[in-house]
Amino acid sequence: MTVPAPDPRAVRAANLDEINRLGLPVPPAQFPLVWEPGDEVELRPTGEIEARTAVLHLILARCFGMPAEAGMSWLLGSHLVESVTPPEWQFVMGGRGDHRSFVLHHDAVFALAWVLGLTKHLDPSEPTDERLMDLLPNLPAGETFTQWRSRTLAAPRDAVEVAALLDLYYCLDWGHLELERLGAARPSMIDANAIGQRRWALEWAVIFRGPYHDPPAGWEEVDLST
Repeated sequence: MTVPAPDPRAVRAANLDEINRLGLPVPPAQFPLVWEPGDEVELRPTGEIEARTAVLHLILARCFGMPAEAGMSWLLGSHLVESVTPPEWQFVMGGRGDHRSFVLHHDAVFALAWVLGLTKHLDPSEPTDERLMDLLPNLPAGETFTQWRSRTLAAPRDAVEVAALLDLYYCLDWGHLELERLGAARPSMIDANAIGQRRWALEWAVIFRGPYHDPPAGWEEVDLST
């Protein structure tokens, strides 16, 4: 459901206070807003977010030893082949691609699980929930996508709440990269890669409607350059 987006300047002010509290560099005053006053916001359809979560979970399983044949069989049985991007397909089928970049998706899965209401927090100073794997499809047991959806009964968060956290992670991404540029120690165990993955998931899950927004991007087309 599309709803009015919150005041972006008020959200930004609150998030800058939070970044100060976390001990990270604060973005400059000209740092762009994620959305403009008067924009609207919504989440992608729940089934689409669940499918992306499940596909990334399978990708991680392939990273840690799931055979290609088993991965392909699960995707076919779960009717998720069309939800797999071309780079993901190459990795699932033949192990081609940057293994390390796929491993990093663990934090993207965590963020999507939060959007779906499966986890209680997406604290930027804390690692992923230790119960996360129990909340995802039980691949070794052959739990299908449909069975998993029935077991978890996702209750997605309010789009306004997700948008506000996206703005925080947008600023955090800049702050962590600035720490790396300066060669300074980070204030928690969470690094720039984890923040970037969580931001990626939030950027993809949230859809803004307004004169300056493009149509929703595919997973591989999410722009994390700013």
